[in-house]
Amino acid sequence: MSKTLYDVIGIGIGPYNLGLAALLEETDLSSAFFDDTPKFEWHPGMLIDGMDLQVPFLADLTTFADPKNPYTFMNYLHEHNRMFPFFFHQHFKIPRQEYNHYLQWAAEQLKGLYFNHLITDVIDHSDHYEVIAFDKDTNQKESYLTKHVVLGTGSKPLVLDGMEDLPREDVIHTSRYLFEKENLLDSKHVTVVGSGQSALEVFLDLLEEQKRNDMKLTLLSRTGGLFQLDQAKFAQEFFTPEYVDYFHGLTFDQRQKNLETLGALRKGIDPDTLTRLYSQLYHKTAGGQKSHVLINPMTEVKSIERNGAGYELECEQWQEEKTFRYQTDKVILATGYKPNLPSWFLDRFQKKIKWEDEKSFAVSRDYQLVFNDERDHHFFTLTNLVHSHGAGATNLGLSVHRNVHIINQIAGKEVYKNQEDTAFQTFSMNDFT
Repeated sequence: MSKTLYDVIGIGIGPYNLGLAALLEETDLSSAFFDDTPKFEWHPGMLIDGMDLQVPFLADLTTFADPKNPYTFMNYLHEHNRMFPFFFHQHFKIPRQEYNHYLQWAAEQLKGLYFNHLITDVIDHSDHYEVIAFDKDTNQKESYLTKHVVLGTGSKPLVLDGMEDLPREDVIHTSRYLFEKENLLDSKHVTVVGSGQSALEVFLDLLEEQKRNDMKLTLLSRTGGLFQLDQAKFAQEFFTPEYVDYFHGLTFDQRQKNLETLGALRKGIDPDTLTRLYSQLYHKTAGGQKSHVLINPMTEVKSIERNGAGYELECEQWQEEKTFRYQTDKVILATGYKPNLPSWFLDRFQKKIKWEDEKSFAVSRDYQLVFNDERDHHFFTLTNLVHSHGAGATNLGLSVHRNVHIINQIAGKEVYKNQEDTAFQTFSMNDFT
């Protein structure tokens, strides 16, 4: 057992905890971070050429808290001799591949990051936590002591019921798209199921690669249409700290209803992606040529079954209330993600913390799990926050804001300044009465 008592241990090393590590390195707080993967990779199956991040480059690991931090994206550009190309590029959003490389660059320099370490348990003691890590390189377990824990295990692919046992090379989630791309392009009919950004990026990439007249592409979307992301200035203020304050102060039922009204902010498609898709289809059909493309909104896929060499999808056009069966060779599920809560977490803490419903634990404004007892050793979470902190819970632009809250709470003082008065709108009657 390590005798060091860390101020904080982070479980999972994704962009959120990586940003936390970058900010902590400039403080006197001690920390360690663990992840079970061999090295840092950000959605490797979706790093499609030509696709950009949906948020501006300022939503990096540290800028909103400390623009002078060595792990800003601007410093990354400077270190990699990319300042002038970026300046001449004049584009506020950056390629996904470059964002991944930026995160890898930061991970390689930061101290206290332990990859290939699987957290198997977290034991709650009276005034600290004991984190059990399995080192995959040595096949040894080691205990680490910490005053506080930050859960940053992210999310995992969400697939429809009954589809888990279908062949991985035939029915894939978008998270594995690039690993199966060549196999998909060899198929005569590929169907993408989904309606968000990932679905459109995969569909567009396949369309741009489609070179054979005998290859058909289908997009089945449950939504009423391919609607674009709301990027209006006032709409973006729903990703400010002020709105998080307002959202968190609502009742659980009010929050659930609120999320339903923000679909265009949460699930819309980047306008540039839609423009590229339309342009591809326009050029493909010039001179009366067939596109070999079917795009069908308002269609929900109920099930997928093996049928000969291919697959049959049971579908419903919900507006017409008509069901039909659809044959295809390969299926790509752009069905999103769900919170990745480790089994040890539920085993150890399910009965110790408060829950708002069976899947949603109570979380304080500063991202602490709410325990049934009073305590000074806190368990923070960056995972499963949409129900408590709103649409911005999965937005990279607010990740630094979350980390500032956590660091200040752990330190017991203001280490980093929280941005205030960042919205021109007010959201609550209490703001002006």
